[in-house]
Amino acid sequence: MDIEGTNRTRTRAPAKSKRDPERTRARILEAATAEFTRHGLGGARVDRIAKRAGTNERMLYYYFLSKDQLFLTVLESVYIRLAEAEKALELDHLEPVEAVRKLVEFIWNYYILHPEFISLINTENLHEAKYLKKSRKLAQLVSPVQDNIRAIVQRGQEAGVFRGGIDPAEVYITLVALNYYYLSNRHTLSTVLARDLMSPVARERHLEHATEVVMNYLLKARPA
Repeated sequence: MDIEGTNRTRTRAPAKSKRDPERTRARILEAATAEFTRHGLGGARVDRIAKRAGTNERMLYYYFLSKDQLFLTVLESVYIRLAEAEKALELDHLEPVEAVRKLVEFIWNYYILHPEFISLINTENLHEAKYLKKSRKLAQLVSPVQDNIRAIVQRGQEAGVFRGGIDPAEVYITLVALNYYYLSNRHTLSTVLARDLMSPVARERHLEHATEVVMNYLLKARPA
């Protein structure tokens, strides 16, 4: 081979790697989650999402059709991840009281570790669940915690530990509200109450309080 041919071989551009649609889609979804979390639906920009994902707007629309559809997909994904984490709790082998304590702790820690969940749900509530109502995966998004609570309550009642007349849905709402409200309003509450609600001491104190509130609702009243 002549020198010129050798140089052509050495300077030839490397072959393009095969496209990986799933990886591209995942990058867009990750970038969109960060964008919607920070700016909400109205303030989020498609060009920033595409740039952060290392792609272009054309590919974004190819995979997700529209900004609204992308937001719905992000919303579905955070619910699905929560449901998967809840399924991994394996509460069936625990005593009812211990199972409830673990459930309260799980929800509290999950919200702390996943602030994007709270931000995205805040945005969806501003839109009156407009996008979630359109979800074809709604059945998959139903939180298994409700089923777990129903089973735990039943076991606790059969063991004579929990009182009768308990509505599992109300227990679920209470579990979520105690932790969700604290974290979603931590900035205003910290200012109004003049205390750092996210300090380690404050967080530990709130977990103890939330657990006590739930347990006092569930447990049978002790004889005077």
